[in-house]
Amino acid sequence: MADESHDKIAYFQAITGVDDPDLCAEILSAHNWDLEQAVSSFTSPPSTTSTSGDPNLSRTPPSSAPSQSAVVPTGGPPPPPGIAWRLITLPFYVVSGGVGLFVGSIRLGAWVAGSVLSRSLSILGLSGPPSADGSDRLVTLSASAAEAAQFVTEFTRDFGSSGTAPRFVPDNFMDALQRSQREYKLLFVYLHSPDHPDVPIFCENCLCSAPVAAFINENFVAWGGSIRRTEGFKMSNSLNASRFPFCAAVMASTQQRIVLLQQMEGPKSPEEMLSILQRVVEECAPTLVVARMEAEERRNNQLLRDEQDAAYRAALEADQARERQRREEQERKEREAAEAERKRKEEEEALQRAAQEAVEKEAALARRRQEKAMSLGTEPEKGPDVTQVLVRFPTGERKERRFPSSATISTLYDYVDSLGFLKTEKYNLVSNFPRVVYSPEKHSLTLKEAGLHPHAGLFVELND
Repeated sequence: MADESHDKIAYFQAITGVDDPDLCAEILSAHNWDLEQAVSSFTSPPSTTSTSGDPNLSRTPPSSAPSQSAVVPTGGPPPPPGIAWRLITLPFYVVSGGVGLFVGSIRLGAWVAGSVLSRSLSILGLSGPPSADGSDRLVTLSASAAEAAQFVTEFTRDFGSSGTAPRFVPDNFMDALQRSQREYKLLFVYLHSPDHPDVPIFCENCLCSAPVAAFINENFVAWGGSIRRTEGFKMSNSLNASRFPFCAAVMASTQQRIVLLQQMEGPKSPEEMLSILQRVVEECAPTLVVARMEAEERRNNQLLRDEQDAAYRAALEADQARERQRREEQERKEREAAEAERKRKEEEEALQRAAQEAVEKEAALARRRQEKAMSLGTEPEKGPDVTQVLVRFPTGERKERRFPSSATISTLYDYVDSLGFLKTEKYNLVSNFPRVVYSPEKHSLTLKEAGLHPHAGLFVELND
């Protein structure tokens, strides 16, 4: 009889996802250990809001979450619903019960297959040691992490195209909870119900709005799960999710327990969601600060112990210090000699590179001068469309040449560059009476347009 009861509890756990064997035993006992009846009752919508949840969940009463519990008169049992209400809700119960039984059947088959495989491996001596609580977990860490990663991918694909969405972590729930502990943040939980009509609008307009997403990413570690998946379904049972969209703020407690700080059920505007989350963060800020300070104190104490241990080891190694110092001194001298040799070679190579670069620069400058000289073409003969230009250099030298009146100011600069009298290319051609600086914006003007025809005198003015 004990083995049969144990098997029924295991079957019930595999189908419903409830981890507590005592709770499963109570539910089965309430249905005279009829497994089919207990599963059907568990998966069908309850007539009143269930208050049973995960035994590892400590609950703090939310101050602003709308209550979904039905008010039951104390004078006696509530009257049965009328025939009209039963006719209206009949399709919902039929569909919900059918889906629950279908999902339960799939889980039952998977659990049976896993159990047969596990027992076969045990008989052959190939399985690992049994777990401490004597139960075989159907969902492993890698499977739950894969579910979380798949949820993140699907949520980003459906609602994260705008770039403003909560950054859900691709971890299972316990890993996400531990991450929030390490980062001294609260854990934001979102349970996704794809079939609920309010969910898409809530995700797009509220959860993925820029202020809400930014606040969640800054102050929370975000974890999400679909109730179609195993872990999301289990968390919906643990958190007693009765309306969707469903969000909650939780934090880790002692002995693998979590504290439910706030639950948000049903549609919310971005302003309402932001106000609730801000209040939760403000209320929990002192606790997180204390936790951070305690962790910092533990780190400082550990550093102090490490320093003391290092000093003690240094005292024990005093006998070997003399030989070690001699060896280190010898190695230091060798390193210094090698470093000096390396620097000498680097300096030589730098000088060679500088000389080579100077030669290449001079050669490039000569090529440019030659190219500019060739671009000037043959000096034209005197005529009505020919301009006589005289250029005076800072050294006192003068050069004179004839140009077509249609030539541009830039042609005069090419002429000056081709002469090679200047060691710099930063200069301006300037005319006196009146003083005109032919800066780059005037290079496209022709000599006639610039007023330099039929003859002009220019001097070179070097720039600082």
